[in-house]
Amino acid sequence: MTQTLLSFGHGYSAQALERLLLPRDWRVIGTTRNEDKAAAFLARGVEPRIWPGADIIPALDAATHLLISAAPGDDGDPVLAELHDAIAARAGQFEWVGYLSTTGVYGDHEGDWVDENAPLTPATKRGQARVMAEAAWSAIPGLPLHIFRLAGIYGPGRGPFAKVRNGTARRIIKDGQVFSRTHVADIARVLAASIARPNPGAAYNVCDDDPAPPQDVIAYAAELLGLPVPEAVAFEDAEMSPMARSFYAESKKVRNDRIKDELGVELLFPDYRSGLRALLAQEG
Repeated sequence: MTQTLLSFGHGYSAQALERLLLPRDWRVIGTTRNEDKAAAFLARGVEPRIWPGADIIPALDAATHLLISAAPGDDGDPVLAELHDAIAARAGQFEWVGYLSTTGVYGDHEGDWVDENAPLTPATKRGQARVMAEAAWSAIPGLPLHIFRLAGIYGPGRGPFAKVRNGTARRIIKDGQVFSRTHVADIARVLAASIARPNPGAAYNVCDDDPAPPQDVIAYAAELLGLPVPEAVAFEDAEMSPMARSFYAESKKVRNDRIKDELGVELLFPDYRSGLRALLAQEG
């Protein structure tokens, strides 16, 4: 039987998984709202579906695996809002279901370490919506659900170099602030490893080994480019959007032992330094 992944909200992280699955003769069906993105999917060998819009039930019937990347909105999880009953009725059909969540579900831990057993106490509305979405997916009986709590994502096209080059990067300093992050290629490796070793009900933190203050990442990017280190700006004085400021409401270091111990994942980029060096080399 052909392994078929139906990917809802087939975005940046899902596309990294696609690059691992297509060479293994998987069928990948990806949803998007955008016609141009659909054309790009098709050019890469992914079967596009404009959704919401197209009849997604035939794709759901064909799927052996589901990946949900779509973020929850004001009305909750957008996939379950439209397809809860259809997915529940087919729960036994799927070999694996993956839900991409965020480490924001843990909330603020004042720079301390958290693992997958930490309480879910999000400090932001986005984090609260993710907790509710995780619970809604988990409540479907018989669904082989795996939850992946992603740290800050970077990778090709999503790194600090552009802002450092054009002079808009700032080193925003907030005492004790620390973030975990993950390269998109390592997200794909974790998802592929989980598909190979399903463990329904499991939650996995997906991050590197080196939580770090955000200003250190910007400084290292400048160093790699041979450019001046951007000025330091105190958090209290920084002009930021409400969303950007909300990220600073939480400070924690995220443990990733489970992806190594259970899934056998060896990170390609165990820290931001190796990740940024690789990104710069790719550009060249």
